[in-house]
Amino acid sequence: MIVPSNNDAALNWDDCHPSTRICQPARNTSNVSSKQHGIFDAQTYFESAGVSTKVVQFESKQIVYCEGDAANGVMYIRKGGVKLTVVNGAGKEAVVTIFGPGDFFGEECITGETIRMRTASAITPTTLLIIEKNEMLRLLHREHEFSDRFIAHILARKLRAEEDLIDQLFNSSEKRLARTLLLLAPSGEHDSPQRVLPKFSQELLAEMIGTTRPRVNYFMNKFRRLGYIEYDTEIRIKKSLLRFVLQY
Repeated sequence: MIVPSNNDAALNWDDCHPSTRICQPARNTSNVSSKQHGIFDAQTYFESAGVSTKVVQFESKQIVYCEGDAANGVMYIRKGGVKLTVVNGAGKEAVVTIFGPGDFFGEECITGETIRMRTASAITPTTLLIIEKNEMLRLLHREHEFSDRFIAHILARKLRAEEDLIDQLFNSSEKRLARTLLLLAPSGEHDSPQRVLPKFSQELLAEMIGTTRPRVNYFMNKFRRLGYIEYDTEIRIKKSLLRFVLQY
């Protein structure tokens, strides 16, 4: 077990990803533009390119779309989080994946799918930008910078899905919870000492990592005791939690 360290400045959030198990030393980025640093503000890009979008807000647990609904637009998460779920024939629901700020979802509509195959619902108060299907296709064909960024996003998400499967098969529920908290937390500023995310219910976290609520409660208290996180009305994630995930 790694002992929490006060030397959090030695790690750069933006250089570390819990699914890659690679961490590079922090570098001086004070003179680096956001484009060079890899940050892409899709909302600003939409506005500058005159893209027609619709802003919609959802409360926690509110349905964005249901399985069987018409697939007629792509969503971009400006704030909050969304989970995708499926239900089997016996009525048991399973979480397929979780999306956070800066993620696109619902892109199956541009691949020929006419109906939604999963249900999407907000897990916190969420603000979405909705890009109608034909507008999204126009963007991908005419705006090469956006097209490159969108393709990179989809490929990165595919890699994350593969890592999620490996995580589920081989890692303990403790480490799956730590990785999930890191993936859910917005990146924020690259030199920020911690990440902050809304306080999720332990039932939802248990559902996401495939364990029980008492186990999640035990690990959350353990993470707090070790100094990896702080939580009350929100969860504040320290860089020492990232070290815990990267230690193997």
